[in-house]
Amino acid sequence: MPSVANASQNARNATRGVRPPNILFIFADDLGWADVSFQGSDFMETPNLERLCRQGMTFRSGYASMANCAPSRATMLSGQYTPRHAVYAVNSTKRGPVPEMRMVPVPNVEDLATEKVTFAEAMRAAGYRTGLFGKWHLGDGLGCKPTDQGFDDYFDSRFPDRNKFRDEPADPKGIFSLTKAACEFLEANRDRPFLAYVSHHAIHTSLEARPESLEKFKSKPKGKQHKNPLYAACTYDLDAGVGILLDKLKELGLEENTLVLFTSDNGGTNKSSQEPLRGNKGAYYEGGIRVPTIARWPGKIREGAVCETPVSNVDFYPTFLALAGAKPASGTVLDGESLLPVLRESGKLRRQTLFWHFPGYLDDPVIRGRDPIFRTRPVTVVRKGDWKLHLYHEEWQLDGGRAKIDTNRSVELYNLARDLGEHHDLALTHRAKRDELVDEILAFWKRTGAVLPTERNPQYTPNGKPTSKPVKSG
Repeated sequence: MPSVANASQNARNATRGVRPPNILFIFADDLGWADVSFQGSDFMETPNLERLCRQGMTFRSGYASMANCAPSRATMLSGQYTPRHAVYAVNSTKRGPVPEMRMVPVPNVEDLATEKVTFAEAMRAAGYRTGLFGKWHLGDGLGCKPTDQGFDDYFDSRFPDRNKFRDEPADPKGIFSLTKAACEFLEANRDRPFLAYVSHHAIHTSLEARPESLEKFKSKPKGKQHKNPLYAACTYDLDAGVGILLDKLKELGLEENTLVLFTSDNGGTNKSSQEPLRGNKGAYYEGGIRVPTIARWPGKIREGAVCETPVSNVDFYPTFLALAGAKPASGTVLDGESLLPVLRESGKLRRQTLFWHFPGYLDDPVIRGRDPIFRTRPVTVVRKGDWKLHLYHEEWQLDGGRAKIDTNRSVELYNLARDLGEHHDLALTHRAKRDELVDEILAFWKRTGAVLPTERNPQYTPNGKPTSKPVKSG
C-alpha cells in the first residue's frame, strides 16, 4: 500500500495554506507523431493542441514506453518497464504465423498485477482525488479494475466492446461523453487537488467522426502525406474534446494551478504514414513509439517552449509525485525520472537512457519495417543521447550473439540527430558506440530481471503456412 508519509506531507501543505497543483492528463489512443497539425501534417487539423503548444512546452522527442496499447499503459501506470510487470502486448505475444517465428515468445500477462502501486494509488495517498475517464485496458478481473487500482471515480462510455463501430454521430468514440464526465469531475473537485486521467478511445479503429467533421475533410483538398477524411475527422473531434477540457479549466478558474499533459499511448497505425519517421504502431522504429507530447502549466512552464530532451510516459509517475511533494510507496521501484527540471527549464535529467523491451511477435508489417511478416519480432531497444540501438533476440540468441555481431544482423544502430528516419544502419561503421549500447542493454536486462526468449520454436518453417490462426487485436 502507498506510504502514509505522502498523506502526512499533504496535511502539512494544507496547514501552511499550500495547495499542490491539479493534474489534467489527456491520453490519446493510436495518435501518431505525424498526425497533428503542430507537427506539420498537410491534412490534419488540431487547433486546440496548437493552442496547448503556444501556451506550454512541446517535446520533440516524446515517447510512449511501448509500441502498443496495453504495455504502454501498464508501464505508465506502474512507472516500471515491461520486465517488471510482464504486460508486453494486447492478448498474446504469439501473434502472427507461428511457422515464421524462430523462437517461442515470452508469455504475456494481460492484467496489471494488484500488488503494483499505480500512480493513481500514490496520488490518492498524497491527498488527491483521482478519476479515470475512458480506456483502462489493464484487466477487469478481481482486484484489477480501475477502482481497485487507485481511481476514486471511473467512467467509460464504450464498455465493454471498445473498438467495435457504434453508430453514435454526436459522440464518436465516446469522445464527448468522456469529456463531459471529466468536466463534471473537475467542477466537483475544484476546491481540492485532483488528478483527472482522460483516456480516449480515439483514434483507435474503428474510426468514427461527427458527420459535420467528416464533411469538412471530404471537401478539403488532400495532402501529399495524409488524405483520409475519416482519419482526419476523428482526429479533429478528439482535438475538440481537448478544447472543451481547456475551456472548462478556464471557466472554473483552475488554469493557473493545473498541469495539463497531453500525449498518446503509441505511434500511429498503418492507416497513416508517420514520415519522416519509420514504421508504425507495434514496431520499435520511431514511428511506433515517438508520439505528440505537450505540457502546459501557466507561470511555471514558459509559453512556446520546446524541449529536445528525450522523455517517456514512464516519467509521468515520478513527475506526478514531485508535483504532490510525495515519495513512492515503500518498496516501489520507479524506472522513470521526474520531468520538473525540464518543464521549468531549471536543469537536466540525470538519466541518459530510455529502454523498450518486447520479447514476442506482433503480426502485420509496418511501413518501412524490418521484415514483410511481422510488425516486430522479439527486440530490446535503447536510446542514449542521439543514438538508438535495436537488439533482435532471434539473431542474438540463435546466431552467435556478440561473437557474430558483425555478420548475424542482431543489431541495428542509428544516429537520430542525423537520420531521424532510421535509414542508415551504422552498426558496422560505429562499432564502439554499438558495443557501448549493447552493454547498456545487457545491464538493463540484469537490473530489471528481464525474461528473454531462449527456446527454439519447434514449429519454425521459413515461408511455411500458419499452423494456428493468428490472434488479431489492437
